Amino acid sequence: MGAIASRHGQRLPPELALEAERIERAARAAGLGFPALEFHLLDARDVNGVAAYGGFPVRYPSWRHGMEFERLDKGYSWGLSKIYELVINTDPVVAYLVRSNSTLEQKLVMAHVCGHADFFTHNVWFSATDRGMLDTMGHHATLVRRSIDRHGLEQVERFLDLALSLETLIDPYLPLRRRLARGKRLPAGGLGYDVLGFLAERAPLEPWQREIVALVRDEAYYFQPQRMTKIMNEGWASFWHSRLLTGGILDATEIVDFADCHSGATQQAPGRVNPYKLGIELWRYAERTGHDIFRLRRLHDDASFLDELIDERFVEESELFLFGVNARSGRAEVTDRDWRAVKERLLLDVAWGGLPRIELVREAAGALALVHHHDGRDLELSAAGETLERLGTLWGGPVELATRVGESAKRLVFRDGELEVQTLEEDAAPSTGEGGS
Repeated sequence: MGAIASRHGQRLPPELALEAERIERAARAAGLGFPALEFHLLDARDVNGVAAYGGFPVRYPSWRHGMEFERLDKGYSWGLSKIYELVINTDPVVAYLVRSNSTLEQKLVMAHVCGHADFFTHNVWFSATDRGMLDTMGHHATLVRRSIDRHGLEQVERFLDLALSLETLIDPYLPLRRRLARGKRLPAGGLGYDVLGFLAERAPLEPWQREIVALVRDEAYYFQPQRMTKIMNEGWASFWHSRLLTGGILDATEIVDFADCHSGATQQAPGRVNPYKLGIELWRYAERTGHDIFRLRRLHDDASFLDELIDERFVEESELFLFGVNARSGRAEVTDRDWRAVKERLLLDVAWGGLPRIELVREAAGALALVHHHDGRDLELSAAGETLERLGTLWGGPVELATRVGESAKRLVFRDGELEVQTLEEDAAPSTGEGGS
């Protein structure tokens, strides 16, 4: 087993270290495979602190991380939320355990980590990620602090915040395309969906600013596979922690407490999708209907996984419906029970990693033109306008975005520090259909 000693937390006590070794042996015997595991034991407040930094305590300083810590810490203090574990995709796989967890909870968490570690190792969407990201994050932090020393905290933090506000403007399929190209070099920037890559290459920036945009882009690509496989990944980890623990890891006296803890994690509120619940049910359904679950784990992201598995039988067995808010009562109620409508809605929610699909289609005379590929979900124009303003500020020139709101074609234009929302005639609106890379 990998090193138990922690660089950021306490060594596991002997009895917990033995349980970790026993669970890892059981996981590998069941067919899971992963690098060494490194468990860190921390107080709950410290785990919240690590989580606020995306799992990387060596990451660069930012007020955003401080705000996230306050959110997590208040949620824990008020009993609204609790982090049982935190695992990051590195080699070795690093996982943070909460010191106050019961022995049963620690067993569940360590088995859950084995599922995540296997998924990180074998799923194709993680095949291009940087397994040495802990060191990379530390290097990025050094670069940011060096810029702060040279240009001042306020200026660097303002620009870093600007770059972070655009971190979703990437092409989620670019890393895998590069890997499948088998060593053939693909352009890093240029027009297309990798808007952040275009800015890092072509925006009129000072060297330190270009460096910050590039590191923000690198980190965005590291986290993107997790966004694209949230349901699969959490479901796979839950599937295996349940199987491993009930397959001999738990004592007879722990079964009832385990059922209570497991059901709490997979509870689903009306009108909301719990990725743990939906994920584990899909994996169980896949196995029950004769699918090779290890093959599914290797090849899919959430969108293709749901598309392959969800059918009428699954929707009926899982009691999935579409919910909406009643305008008169203000309460959520069932609006559609048809399995096709349920499947279509779920696919829309996970398409493109759950983010709007924005393409850079033209750069001319210092102006950028982007198109939102409308898939039935309208952009929130106020949020889109804020993003466009930040994009225009970083670019240093005019930018425009074509989209639709319902049946109406819209164009948002940011020029000379002002944002304008235009309603277009149909024949004047740029195409927002399929296209690009």
